[in-house]
Amino acid sequence: MTIRLAKPADLPAVQECADQAYEPYLARIGRKPAPMVADFEGSIASQVLYVLEAETQVAGFIVFYPHDDHVHIENVAVYPKFQGIGHGTKLIEFAEHEARRLGFSRVELYTNEKMTENIAYYPSLGYHEIGRREERGFNRVFFRKEL
Repeated sequence: MTIRLAKPADLPAVQECADQAYEPYLARIGRKPAPMVADFEGSIASQVLYVLEAETQVAGFIVFYPHDDHVHIENVAVYPKFQGIGHGTKLIEFAEHEARRLGFSRVELYTNEKMTENIAYYPSLGYHEIGRREERGFNRVFFRKEL
């Protein structure tokens, strides 16, 4: 398993991963979740998107970047066939490691309130809920972890 900065050639795999990973939420949310329509090309060009390779293919990705006084995780997704074996956790731990390396002591992220699995998952990684609000037509739950 390797985590590396994404290249333009990774764009189709990243988009497909997002589509497959977030597809189960379409019915719950009633439209495509924000991570399905993200500007992955821009994230790759800005060098804030990393892919996790497993079995010689892209198994997942994460988008994160410094924002004010913390590192913000914008998006994390794992292909369904690679879910449940720790790849999502590895991607988040990678972002936390990079945050520390860059001198930040906090990571923040959010999820849609209808993604109840995520609301239960993030506290298991040490994140605590810091608020809920509507943004861009989505009801979001915000989390923070002190490093």
